Amino acid sequence: MSPKKQNEEDPHVSDSDTDSTYEDSSAADDDDGDSFGSPSESESEPAAGDDSEPDEHGESDSSGLHQEESDSSEDEVAPRNTVGDVPLHWYDDEPHIGYDIKGKKIKKKDKLDKLGSFLANVDDSKNWRKVYDEYNDEEVELTKDEVKLVRRLLKNRAPHADFNPYPDYVDWFKWDGAKHPLSNAPEPKRRFIPSKWEAKKVVQYVRAIRKGLITFDKPKEEDGPYLLWEDDSGLTEKSNHLAYIPAPKQRLPGNEESYNPPLEYIPTQEEINSYQLMYEEDRPKFIPKRFTSMRSIPAYENAMKECFERCLDLYLCPRVRKKRLNIDPESLKPKLPSRKELKPYPTACYIEYKGHEDAVTSISVEPSGQWIASGSSDGTVRIWEVETGRCLRRWDVGEAVNCVAWNPLPDVHILAVSLGQDVLILNTHLGDDEEQKKIKELLSVDTSTPSDDSGNSATSVRWLQDDKHGGIKLKFFKTVTAVEWHRKVLIHHLSKKLTQKLPFKLHGLAVRSTFHPSRSIFFICTKQSVRVYDLLKRKLIKKLDTGLREASSIAVHPGGDNLIVGSKEGKLCWFDMDLSSKPYKTLKCHPKDINNVVYHRSYPLFASCSDDCNAYVFHGMVYSDLNQNPLIVPLEILRGHTSSDGRGILDCKFHPRQPWLFTAGADKLIKLYCH
Repeated sequence: MSPKKQNEEDPHVSDSDTDSTYEDSSAADDDDGDSFGSPSESESEPAAGDDSEPDEHGESDSSGLHQEESDSSEDEVAPRNTVGDVPLHWYDDEPHIGYDIKGKKIKKKDKLDKLGSFLANVDDSKNWRKVYDEYNDEEVELTKDEVKLVRRLLKNRAPHADFNPYPDYVDWFKWDGAKHPLSNAPEPKRRFIPSKWEAKKVVQYVRAIRKGLITFDKPKEEDGPYLLWEDDSGLTEKSNHLAYIPAPKQRLPGNEESYNPPLEYIPTQEEINSYQLMYEEDRPKFIPKRFTSMRSIPAYENAMKECFERCLDLYLCPRVRKKRLNIDPESLKPKLPSRKELKPYPTACYIEYKGHEDAVTSISVEPSGQWIASGSSDGTVRIWEVETGRCLRRWDVGEAVNCVAWNPLPDVHILAVSLGQDVLILNTHLGDDEEQKKIKELLSVDTSTPSDDSGNSATSVRWLQDDKHGGIKLKFFKTVTAVEWHRKVLIHHLSKKLTQKLPFKLHGLAVRSTFHPSRSIFFICTKQSVRVYDLLKRKLIKKLDTGLREASSIAVHPGGDNLIVGSKEGKLCWFDMDLSSKPYKTLKCHPKDINNVVYHRSYPLFASCSDDCNAYVFHGMVYSDLNQNPLIVPLEILRGHTSSDGRGILDCKFHPRQPWLFTAGADKLIKLYCH
């Protein structure tokens, strides 16, 4: 029989069945609270008056998904929609939601609008127990047992109330009739002494806390009392806001604004009349008055006016935020290393060399460091033994000595002395016979040798034999203030008795001059600048602007790239010639004139001496890395000399091998400072 014919003959099959419709009749709530998903009576029992008989397969036409009501739980009830794990959005454009177990379409229910669903939820008292089942397109009402189960799950409890998560312990061992313990072993020693592993762990925690690897939450500070008249700019909760600018505070009332002020604050009638003659800007805005009691005080006549002016000040007057920098003065100081890390350097006086009868103007140390030469205003030149202070030799030159300079070659023991317009080159009679023979050949003048290379007698320097002192005398036509040796150039000229005039035109009066330690470069210090010349190329290399009023001394670092310049205003300038022509550092250390500055040959030290009778010792480290600036650290102030005729320490020199400093003063003394 065809399906169409069967439908025509069977009067119990409705049109809705033919169109594969499905209607869900909701069952009434039982007293026992049946779970959702159970078949209704219309689905389990045939309708009244239905005479339909089972079809050829033995099934009733009006039967639902189940033949009879089942007592199984909800987990065992098969879902009505049998589409499986198919995404439900595939059926968005279809009139049905899926298919039942017989393959018939399950039509979608008509959904209420928002207003209708809201009114339905308000009228339904059990709406909070209903859950929408999107899979079957129906609303399921939870039973009381299911609600209790959900509440227990929300409280992190077991789903079933009869489950005990903490059952009583059941001892499986039977102690009845036991005569011996389970173990008769002695207690181990580790149970009676502290654990070393725990101690190590505690130490690790302590170190981590000190290093800041482990941090603890700081307790929140509660808002305590605050000052009522405090400036609003100090409040943290408002100062963090960039657009907030606190309004200026009004002046607090004084005694004159009291209702009963003292008599001296109350103006007389004449003073009140004089106020009327003043300009409005100069007139006092408040005139004190006296009342016997507060009940007799009238209303303030300018209250509204002052309130309006105050509003104008607050809202219309522009205000500018002033940033206050809270900087610790200690943080502005440069972080310098400790003086203990920079030792050795001279700190205390060790030996005093006495013998001169007038101010000692100049000193010079022999290259080996065993002897020291000194020149004085008393017209004498002396040689001292450094370690004992014994005077070895003395020359009476008959004129005040300006400068003494020892030859830098260790095997040529000769001394240059400048006095007036003459320069004496003396034989110190030190060394063995071979060295003395060589020195005598150098200090012998041949009369046939021309006096200078230019032949101009007006500007030449005359070389004369000094038989009185056993040396050579160089006769100049102007006063010689200082003498400087070069390791190669001056000995070469001394052996040939030649004089060379530098072809440089100086702009200003020359104060001091010195040679480069290793290259043929000559430094000339004038009052305002330092000029650097190349002797081979005979040209100006660089000009250094000191920025000082009047320079007085100059010294070149053993490396040759840095130099220091002292001035008569007590300032000391450090120049880094690779960096700039301006001073790298300017130190204001002496209150009076600086007479000399000097570098140490091997230690990172330099010193300065002044007419204030003090010598300053500095640490000056020059690094080979060009990106790192020199390190300058003040170390020590050496005192001990006394002033004479306004003069203090006139000269200072370092020992060539030890961190010792020699000072010569106007008090006729030479002092040695050691570490």
